[in-house]
This record gives sequence, C-alpha cells and structure tokens, in this order.
Amino acid sequence: MAALSAVVFTLSGWLGLYLLSRDPRKPVLVLAAIGLCGFALVVALDAVRIASLTHAGPLSRLEIYLVALPSVAWFAVLIELARPRDRWRARTREVLLVTFVGALTLLAAMMAGSVDGPLRPGHVLMFAVISISTLGAMGVALVRRPVPQTSAGRPGLGLVIVATLFFALGNAILIIPLGLLPSWLALASTGFDVLLLGVAVALSDAFDEGQALRADMLRSFIGCSAVASLFGGQVLIGLALTRDGSTAQTALTVLLFTTLAAAVAVQVLADPLAGVLDRLAFSKSPALRADRAALRHTGAALPLRADDPLVDVDDDTFARLTRRALGHYGDLTKLVASPLTALPVIDERLAARGAPDHPLERANELKAVLADHIGRLKPRDGGDFGTTEQWRYYNALYFPYVVGVRAYAQNATASGLDPTARQAWQWLVTEVPQRSLHNWQNAAARLIAADLRGRVAVPTD
Repeated sequence: MAALSAVVFTLSGWLGLYLLSRDPRKPVLVLAAIGLCGFALVVALDAVRIASLTHAGPLSRLEIYLVALPSVAWFAVLIELARPRDRWRARTREVLLVTFVGALTLLAAMMAGSVDGPLRPGHVLMFAVISISTLGAMGVALVRRPVPQTSAGRPGLGLVIVATLFFALGNAILIIPLGLLPSWLALASTGFDVLLLGVAVALSDAFDEGQALRADMLRSFIGCSAVASLFGGQVLIGLALTRDGSTAQTALTVLLFTTLAAAVAVQVLADPLAGVLDRLAFSKSPALRADRAALRHTGAALPLRADDPLVDVDDDTFARLTRRALGHYGDLTKLVASPLTALPVIDERLAARGAPDHPLERANELKAVLADHIGRLKPRDGGDFGTTEQWRYYNALYFPYVVGVRAYAQNATASGLDPTARQAWQWLVTEVPQRSLHNWQNAAARLIAADLRGRVAVPTD
C-alpha cells in the first residue's frame, strides 16, 4: 500500500509542479497545481496516518480539512475555464463563489470531525457540496465554452469535463480514508482521475498557446520517474524490512514522502532553481545571468514547438495565436515556441538577410514582423501620440508591448519613460479603463492577424 501511495503522490506532485512551471502567472494553472499538490499531500498524510499508531487521531482530524483543498481548487479551475477569453472581465463574482463553496466545505469538515468512519452527516455534506458545485461549474463551462480540439485532434475542455464528472461523482479523496471501497482500488482509481484532470488542463493551456505538449511533458515525466525511483526506492526497501505499526515504520513513511517531494521539486523546478543559484553565484555579473537565463529558457521552449503549427489553422485560431504572440512581444523565450515563427514571411526575411534558420533568429524576426504591423496601425496625420479614436488600436499595442508602459501594474509610475511614453501612461491611467484597453488590444490583434493571414495559404477542404 505504501508503494502505491508513493506512486500516486509522485505523479500528482509532479504534474502539479509541471503545470505551475508552465506559467505561474496564469490563474488556471496555479489553481490546478494547488489541487494536484493538495491531493498529493492528502495521499501522503493518509499513508502516514495508517502507519502511525500513536498519532492516528490527530492526523485524521487534520486530514479532514486538507481533503477540502483539492476539491475547492478544482472547482475554481472549472470556474476559471468557464470565463470568456476574448474579453476582459473582473473576477469578483468568481472569487465570491469559490469562497462560498470553500466555506461550506470547511463547515462540513468541522461537522465530520475526522476522516475515520463510519459515514457521518458532515461527510455526506462534503460529498454534496463537492458534487453539486463541481457538476454545476462543469455545466457552465460547457455552455460558455465550446469544446475545442487540440492540434493533435484530442479534446481539450472535453477531457476536463469527462474527468471532472468522475471526480465529482466519486468524491475521490474522501473515499480513500472512509474505506467505502478497497483502499488499493480507491487510491489507484482516484489517483488516475486526478491525473487525468491535470493532463486536461495542460492540454487546454497548450492549445491556447499553440504549443506542442507531448515531447515536453514526456521529458519531464521521464526525469521525474528516474529521480523518484532512485531516491524513493531506497526508502521503500527500508519500509519492507520494518514491522507494521512500529515507530521506525512511521519515520520511514514520513521520510519516503519528504524524499519524493524534494526529488520531484528539484527535477521539475530545475530552471528556476538554476536562476536562484545564478543570482547567488553571479551577483556581480548581471549580463552573465541574463545570457544564461536566455539560454535556459530557449532550451526549455524548444520541445513546445510543433512541427507544422499552421496546418489546418482556422481564422479564429490564427487570431488567438496572434494575440498571444503580441502579449509575449517582449519575451523572446515565449516567442520561440509561438506557431507564428512558421509564417512564410519569416522564411523570406531570414533568406533576405542570409541569417541561419535558428529558433532564436525566427523569434527575433517574428518580433520584428509584429513591430512592423503595429506600426501600420499608427495614424498618418503626423505626431507620435494622440488620443482620438483613430489612435486607440496603435496606442493599445505600441505603448504596453513595444515601449513597456505598465499603466495598471501595482505601484507603477512613469519614471524612466520618455516624454511621449509619459503622455501615454498618463492617458491610460486617467482616461482608459483596463477593460477598454483589453478590448482594443483584442480588436487590434484581429486586424494584424487578418493582415498576416494574407501571407498564409488558407486550408481548403
């Protein structure tokens, strides 16, 4: 049983950290990571509780509260997935809804008292809250967001919906300690389901970014499996040689999961950890740190490039990919993985200047192409800045992305900006709501996509 718990813990923790490392700025990835890592924590705590004779009671009372974390996090993931992506909208309503569901779940946990059987009213209430909220959010997501298809023809949101259905009906994490099913069956089946949920979120995010996922995820999975087997296998051998219920077995069980957690974290988060070490070792060489970071990030982005990323891409998808590329304008490591680096105009520009066909060269050319198209939006009546309607699309893209004006960032100021950029910053802060800027950026991205699309052969049936 400890070996099966270790496998589920490792896979869940790995996938949670993998999603977090994709982009920690995306709420849906952060929430999914919290759910997966929370599930891994519950699996580990449950294994320690079973192995311990002296601390089983306190651990059981703690576990009933921890089981609420993955359920509420996954509900929040579905709420986030149901949000429309083509327009800006505040999250106030969603935050209040998630808070309400979380409060109900915690109330049910207080009524239940612990994860030990028999089944009590608090457990039933937890089942009901998890099932109703998750199924309701799934229905809203299905209505608001048509089920997309990934570039490989695999369902994105559809996979989330199917997996969530199993999760809601099974109330996975409560089944394991309550003993409603054989422990090994409950652990294996619910672990598989939670992993399916995480993979679905990764597929959905890769679809949005126009990235290939299989090679990058496979590499991470192989690395995680290798380090987990190397370090965790040694502790499992020690567990097999100890007596059930002994203090040594409890200590080894704790050591097993802490060792696996450290090994998986170091493997999955190797890039940010390398950045921390660089800051410590090369504190007086910022240029060296920047060059090393660029090389690491570029190398990490290469497996995310699809072989033929623009094949069978419709107009809506092309516009979405253009919007993503504009959002990553200042980050070459993100542009490296953009499908737009396969545009014919990129080949033409590389050939014209005799540059090698290298991913970074393609990313630089894509950045130049985007800058050219942003420049075409500028009104021809002269001047560098204006506030009339004909300036709005140019202003919405040029100043935030090309110049780097961050008008809505917390504690943002106009220091360091040139006089024209200062005018734009003041105008954005005082006269342009964030919602309006977001809508203008989407509209401008569609215009640029239509221009770029003229250079790409439209697929025919």
